[in-house]
Amino acid sequence: MERAPLFDDIAEGPPGGEAFWLTTSDGVRIRVGLWPGPAEAACKGTVLLIPGRTEYIEKYGPAADDFAQRGFATLVIDVRGQGLADRADSDRNLGHVTHFDEYQLDITAMVTAAGELGLPEPYYMLGHSMGGCIALRALYDGVPVNAAAFSAPMWGIQIFPPERPIAWALSWLTHKTRAGRFYAPHSQQQTYVLANPFDGNNLTRSREMYEFMQRQARAHPELCLGGPSLAWLYAALREMAALSRRPAPAQPAVTFLGSAEKIVTHSAIRQRMAGWTNGTLEVFEGAEHEVLMEGPELRARCYDACAALFSAHR
Repeated sequence: MERAPLFDDIAEGPPGGEAFWLTTSDGVRIRVGLWPGPAEAACKGTVLLIPGRTEYIEKYGPAADDFAQRGFATLVIDVRGQGLADRADSDRNLGHVTHFDEYQLDITAMVTAAGELGLPEPYYMLGHSMGGCIALRALYDGVPVNAAAFSAPMWGIQIFPPERPIAWALSWLTHKTRAGRFYAPHSQQQTYVLANPFDGNNLTRSREMYEFMQRQARAHPELCLGGPSLAWLYAALREMAALSRRPAPAQPAVTFLGSAEKIVTHSAIRQRMAGWTNGTLEVFEGAEHEVLMEGPELRARCYDACAALFSAHR
């Protein structure tokens, strides 16, 4: 595999990180970042980490450090259209795909790379926000993981009820046209953490972690992403609706939800986890969307819960 850049200066991950370019079956160049765990004999497995919309590998350097301390290697992906992966539009700030099936091609390439790199098995999966939607579909498609964790998974998007039918209609009418590449309503070209101050943000209560994200965005703006396209919105609405009609996958799972969540839908998460017989929902009082980017005590609870679940299913 060809080496790719990994911005260690902003990632703050454990020692030994490296990145690689991959090419998906439809010819899209994506990037994966690897942070090793303990020595091979002591390593408990590898976490396949799927970031949320607008995110990139380096944001999860601290997560990889937490997993390394708990005995796991971490492989993180820049899915298409994000980070340093190929972008679908000349406007690099536009988040755009035409169908969520495209992301599954990225996951297939990621799993193949994990095998070629000889990463310790078993594999586990952690998906945040949009990554939680992608991860859930991957479970149905047979991704070879023993257990999964979800952070504020995008199984529903919070849309003001009177605007929901408008969102469906507008995105459906435009998704096959050039207008499908227009920014969705209420979104913007600039990435969220630079467009919004810490006070009043919808991501985290932790000023330290918010400033960490801002430093990354300022240091390497090429990693950043703005709002989604109307076509992305239609693809997301379709995918979430399709997933909601399926029973829970077989793999054991844990899901984290902040009680102050304002981006994804509480009810969709609660409903899904209520029917997941070997799944657990953990609600963190006062936490917002970035549960994995809250203060150190809450983050430790998340990674401890992941490690406990993963270690129980080796």
